[in-house]
Amino acid sequence: MSIEWYAVHTYVGHEDKVRENVMHRARSLGMADKVYQVIVPTEETMEHRDGGAQEIVKRKLFPGYVFVQMDLGDNIDEPNEAWEVVRNTPGVTGFVGTATRAVPLSIEEEARMLGSVGISGAKEKPKVAVSFSVGDMVEVTAGPFAEFTGVISDLDPDKAKVKVLVSIFGRETPVELDFSQISRT
Repeated sequence: MSIEWYAVHTYVGHEDKVRENVMHRARSLGMADKVYQVIVPTEETMEHRDGGAQEIVKRKLFPGYVFVQMDLGDNIDEPNEAWEVVRNTPGVTGFVGTATRAVPLSIEEEARMLGSVGISGAKEKPKVAVSFSVGDMVEVTAGPFAEFTGVISDLDPDKAKVKVLVSIFGRETPVELDFSQISRT
């Protein structure tokens, strides 16, 4: 018995449907004892829109791939029934490997993939997706500097903060603001 993780290539945007279909096919074809888990690694990101709107969005870490924990048996050079169940699932374009041989993830790849989906148990706070960059011209939309315009001089995505150089009394002054307090001009 050789239970390992395998990367399976899918059509981009079909990862969740492939995950459901692989598990359904494994159960209906009596292969649930060979196909254990199917994972689509995602992360939550906080996106800030112009005008200050914020929303948490789930983003796929590896678009076009699902990861399957399965037992391909001892002779992985020849396709077996579990390989056929996954390979012939609608939306699957193939295993990472050769046409007839799936290559399991290395220990390092497995650790990186498992850590990215939180199987280790640590729940991370959502990451912030930054739609601004240093040098962008922005308008302050809220707070005491509302309606001022300025140039972004520094970004801190971890704290969702930005430093904007605004002109106060003819002098450029750095002002620290939240991402939600600015919009692109």
